[in-house]
Amino acid sequence: MYRELRSHIISLLNADTRLDGRKLIEYRKPIELEYGVVKTAEGSARVKIGETEVFVGVKMEVGEPYPDIPNEGTIIVGAELLPLSNPEFELGPPGIQAIELARVVDRGIRESKCLDFKKFCIEAGKKVWLIIIDICPINDAGNLFDASSLAALAALKDAKYPAFDGEKIDYKTKTDKKLELEKTPIAVTVIKIGEKFIVDPDIEEEKAVDARLTVSTIEDGTLCALQKGGDYPLTIEDIEKMLDIGIEKGKELRKYL
Repeated sequence: MYRELRSHIISLLNADTRLDGRKLIEYRKPIELEYGVVKTAEGSARVKIGETEVFVGVKMEVGEPYPDIPNEGTIIVGAELLPLSNPEFELGPPGIQAIELARVVDRGIRESKCLDFKKFCIEAGKKVWLIIIDICPINDAGNLFDASSLAALAALKDAKYPAFDGEKIDYKTKTDKKLELEKTPIAVTVIKIGEKFIVDPDIEEEKAVDARLTVSTIEDGTLCALQKGGDYPLTIEDIEKMLDIGIEKGKELRKYL
């Protein structure tokens, strides 16, 4: 079954089309972004790309800084992949897919320097803000990486600090102070199947992936993070082509923020 599916997908790609009729570097439609969808979170967003739908919530806690960076807070990214979104996911501790998804989202945000962690310092060496980003896919129809990354960025953009008196957080009271996003890193995952490159794979195309490269860029197209996936290696020429695609499609996705 797998070989037949892969062979069919490759034959379509060689004819410059796909299972759903899209062009090779075309995203599914609609692409939707909604802010403030989880009222109990400090910030939240919902992103839909085609049939793939992801919710991301941001919670803010006060904790101790790491000893080596006493005047900086940090982000903590987690993903929960439930059977609700894809029957192949299982209940229990985070699996490899959830860990990799969280890592890709974390890397794009962290390496872009879109958040100044020093601004999260309340009292050096004692108290800092911890920004917790929870990713919850509602429907996995393919390409969770891009949908989750966009939703995480939107949730950070939506987030406001809760009231804090120096000792206790009042989560029922939100202040007007927002997280300051200094950049907007956008992740685009480029897929190689056979000798062709595509973006926004659906759930069937993901089964035929040879290699994957998630390309995160900021507003001027500067590269801020890369994450390689898939079982097969990439040549320098492959990477150059995938970077070009990622940079160009990143401009398209950024318009939805």
